[in-house]
Amino acid sequence: MDYTEKRLRSINRYEGLIINVQVDQIQLHSGNTTIREVVEHPGGVTVIPVDDEGYVYCVRQYRYPFAEHLLEVPAGKLEDCEDHRDCAARELAEETGIMAGELTYMGEIYTSPGFSKEILHLYLATDLTFGEAHLDENEFMDVVKIHIDELIKMVMAGEIKDAKSIVAILKTKEILEA
Repeated sequence: MDYTEKRLRSINRYEGLIINVQVDQIQLHSGNTTIREVVEHPGGVTVIPVDDEGYVYCVRQYRYPFAEHLLEVPAGKLEDCEDHRDCAARELAEETGIMAGELTYMGEIYTSPGFSKEILHLYLATDLTFGEAHLDENEFMDVVKIHIDELIKMVMAGEIKDAKSIVAILKTKEILEA
């Protein structure tokens, strides 16, 4: 069955620094109409750096919406017309000081497809070289080194709650074992 929805009209309700919000009136396949709220986001990358011993370099940072310090893998948003591979290398270096000799593309994910157009591209970073992090002026985080096996346990115990990190960790474990 085709359940494609048709946009009848769209109103831009908010233009922000990172996101825009639009409210669309749509027609369902049944003929009824309803409203969809859509968050437009430029998209971004998630990059999981793994060294030769299986250690992953994560970041711990405060996330205001949840009022918690979260353990995550490095990530960031795409700049205007930026290639996602270039963004992955840039964000990894900025947040951790790590440069990857090899970046392996692991696919893309839709972060919240019920309301957001954000797409994140996932990369596995290997053949690592270490340097100094170059955080943005209003960015604060610590780099935390944890073995991939411990990260898997943390994911399964619900200790890691960030969806992009969970997906990247699980995909990386499968790739490393293949």
